[in-house]
Amino acid sequence: MNQKVIINDLTINAVNYHEETVTKEGKDLLKIGFDFKVRSDESHDVTTLLYKNDFTVQVPERIPEFSATIHKYSTSITNLYEEGAVGDFKLELIEKV
Repeated sequence: MNQKVIINDLTINAVNYHEETVTKEGKDLLKIGFDFKVRSDESHDVTTLLYKNDFTVQVPERIPEFSATIHKYSTSITNLYEEGAVGDFKLELIEKV
């Protein structure tokens, strides 16, 4: 499923979007996951944002705003500084306890 996801002020065009409820520390928490592409000219902004690991997340068509941290993260490329490079990112965010 394609979905618009907003992390802090960054809008991401997500693909393979999914969501579930998980139990952590006795509480039911929302976990979302999705894939997205990052171009070399976007890489600094995206990686700087992810490094903070403290997010306000919105999925306008699905769920209201919630606070989250990274549950899982991976990328297909480590050097997005080469002009024209595009990386495939996979991200799972979990609601803060």
